[in-house]
Amino acid sequence: MQKSTFGRVGDYTIRGAETTDIPSVIGVNAATLPEHYSDYFYYEVLNEFPGTFIVAELGGEVVGYVMCRTEYGLSVIKRFGIARKGHIISIATMEAHRGKGIGTELIRHSIEEMKRAGCKEVFLEVRVTNDGAVRLYRKLGFAVTGTMNGYYKDGEAAYLMAQTV
Repeated sequence: MQKSTFGRVGDYTIRGAETTDIPSVIGVNAATLPEHYSDYFYYEVLNEFPGTFIVAELGGEVVGYVMCRTEYGLSVIKRFGIARKGHIISIATMEAHRGKGIGTELIRHSIEEMKRAGCKEVFLEVRVTNDGAVRLYRKLGFAVTGTMNGYYKDGEAAYLMAQTV
């Protein structure tokens, strides 16, 4: 089966995730983020939303990913009204590969895929102390629309960030 390639960033390939990538995605998550999901959750998201689960690879090794889904519910931007929205569930890049534009490209491609799926807005949650990620999301057009106290297991708050697309 041919892998769907979205583009390149330097020597890195940005492409659609496949079932065989999930163990590597789980490894990236475990090495870089304090939040973890069940193995089943990754497979479920890939199965239900294959167009918005994207990986970055170098030499055949997955070094980053973005995992998204589309939802229908209350708008996170307008506060009133219903919207088709994209949810960036998780994004991570191995530390040795950061600062090379991988995260930016993963987000850009996932947003394009969510727009194709009919989303009118995209949102994510991010730790209030994750200054680098907040800067990246702002650069990509996201704005803080709220703060969720005690959002993470360790009690830290999260910013809810969103943008219209």
